Amino acid sequence: MNGPRLTVTADLAALGAAAADDVLARAASAIASRGRFAIALSGGSTPQPLYERLAASPWRDRTDWSRWHVFWSDERLVPADDPCSNQRLAQQALLGHVPIPAAQIHRVPIDAGPPEVVAAAYEGELRASFLLDDGSLPRFDLILLGLGSDGHTASLFPGAPALDERRRLVVATPPGSLPPAVDRVTFTLPVLNAARAIVFLVSGADKAEALRRVLAGDQSLPAARVQPTDGELHWLVDQAARGR
Repeated sequence: MNGPRLTVTADLAALGAAAADDVLARAASAIASRGRFAIALSGGSTPQPLYERLAASPWRDRTDWSRWHVFWSDERLVPADDPCSNQRLAQQALLGHVPIPAAQIHRVPIDAGPPEVVAAAYEGELRASFLLDDGSLPRFDLILLGLGSDGHTASLFPGAPALDERRRLVVATPPGSLPPAVDRVTFTLPVLNAARAIVFLVSGADKAEALRRVLAGDQSLPAARVQPTDGELHWLVDQAARGR
């Protein structure tokens, strides 16, 4: 793993602009090298400016959308039209405005059944898309992640059993300490750490203490345990989150 890179922007809008350039550069490299770009999106409000910028001209004209394969690193098990749905945010801000083939948007099957069934079904989607044998891990070109004020990322919460999972790719996890109080499914740490690149998007003063602890290596916080084994780790944060 290369050492983590830290970029500090003035505010959330500037963070979104920097993230858009980063994503498009990684997409171009992946498509040139491997013919496709596999990205896992994050939820919450922080990536919205990024998604909106990617969907707008001239940024949307700088990539071959037909080569994109889109996944989600986690999802809340709420109806697809619920404001808390990560997939709803991405659909409204990005996916509804760019020509990615529908078969290449790999949605979490929230209606498949109980949380454990949803997790198993989404793991099956990963295995089919990446042509994985048992024991193999998907190799995402880019996974976008956020940071909670409690140090969680994706839906990996402090102290949760999901942090110790090493075999499964996707697991169900109960609500964490932050709202909304709904069940979720999430990629596991082995999936995150197998990525070619992880980019954290962090905004707001309420994240400053968690960010400080994660960057200091506090392993009690799940985000600090995201350490790609053979990939890049890039922290894109605004000044409020950096605490200065």
